[in-house]
Amino acid sequence: MTTTEAARLLEQFRAGKIRREKVLQAFQAAPIADLGFAQVDTHRALRKNFPEVIFGAGKTADQIVKIAAKLIELGQPVLVTRINADQARALRKKFKLAVHHPLARCVTIEKKPFPKRSGFIAVVCAGTSDLPVAEEAAVTAEIMGNRVERVHDIGVAGLHRMLARMELLQSANVIVAVAGMEGALPSVLAGLVARPVIAVPTSIGYGASFGGIAALLAMLNSCASGVTVVNIDNGFGAGYAASQINSLAQQSI
Repeated sequence: MTTTEAARLLEQFRAGKIRREKVLQAFQAAPIADLGFAQVDTHRALRKNFPEVIFGAGKTADQIVKIAAKLIELGQPVLVTRINADQARALRKKFKLAVHHPLARCVTIEKKPFPKRSGFIAVVCAGTSDLPVAEEAAVTAEIMGNRVERVHDIGVAGLHRMLARMELLQSANVIVAVAGMEGALPSVLAGLVARPVIAVPTSIGYGASFGGIAALLAMLNSCASGVTVVNIDNGFGAGYAASQINSLAQQSI
């Protein structure tokens, strides 16, 4: 059950359109669906405004399909992250509405997409090699009901590329900045905008980048104000947090 569905039930009860017993039955339903190999949190959407997300890595295609089927049975949208081609193929075979986002390594299934908020999230990346992580953030934010503007390949090696997009970047409610190598993009960007910047280090870089640790430490040690850092390659976490910030921005209008 989502918060929207819960509110609708209560409004219908207040208007005398449904019986008290039906409302109680909906709220008394067990918050967990036991699939044996997984305990699906059926009330996640009620608490978080978005259902449980399926992390595809380490799961079989059959397990992912069964978890997705349970979420769809509950009328909830589905987001599967870190998915491979075989898992995506199984989902598309089972669900006609399944959309594979190969660059983001995600699959989304939406019977009724969330209405888009009026503000937007900017997802930017330093280089083309950072695109898979940036796209994971963008797809996550989009399925959660946000408009996303993508800005690619504006790393600090060519600062003029970023400066050329400043009007758009300064208009975003929140910015997700994805970068590998030395991870300088979020620091430079945060010094030029009055919006929260969520920094995402990627594992892209040469040997001394240590699989993204150099970028992670650079972002954690940023001297720019308003930078928050997620883990290496965690585009999903950044997109989710950006959605929550954008939601709060809409509530304050």
